[in-house]
Amino acid sequence: MCAPCQDFARTVGMLADLALYSQTSDADQVFVGVIGPSLAASLPEPPPGLFPPGYDPTDGPQYPGQER
Repeated sequence: MCAPCQDFARTVGMLADLALYSQTSDADQVFVGVIGPSLAASLPEPPPGLFPPGYDPTDGPQYPGQER
């Protein structure tokens, strides 16, 4: 697996583990609230081939209150 692919997979795995932890009865929600956005912000660019060619994450339906 390529290095960027490993970084992406590892970070997504940590986000998944954090999501599971956040649902436990004794989870520290302050910790989850701090670490979750930090992990999400540290996600590297998705590896090539993860999204179809020409995929634009900003292209989608117009939501109420949004102007194009």
